Amino acid sequence: MTLYAEASALLKLYLDEPDSPLADEILRGDRSWVSACFCAVEVRRNLARALSGGALAEAQRLFADDWAGALSIGIDDASSDRAAQIAEATGVRTLDALHLEAAERAGAAEGFLPLVTFDRRLADAGRSLGWAVLP
Repeated sequence: MTLYAEASALLKLYLDEPDSPLADEILRGDRSWVSACFCAVEVRRNLARALSGGALAEAQRLFADDWAGALSIGIDDASSDRAAQIAEATGVRTLDALHLEAAERAGAAEGFLPLVTFDRRLADAGRSLGWAVLP
């Protein structure tokens, strides 16, 4: 795995949003990405809020195909504790802390993979930890 993809980046693959072409270039240019297991919930929830009918069904299908090829990182008590430490240190929201913890386990802290996010607060937190963040 060479990229940690967060929900704000993944959603841009299925919704017409600002920076969707950039997200597509980053994430489709390197299909070897990892994310936290709960990211699927975030993406599916937001797709259902933004789309309906055939557009929703198509976006869900595309996401399911992409998600099947990704590595999903689970959470447990130890990862929740580390996420709490990250939240205390950076001030990020709960889901952002969980994403940062999952990215850390995947190798972001060692510089093995960049965090891909379009969420400014999450990007700032990742950079404050000394990580590579895209875009």
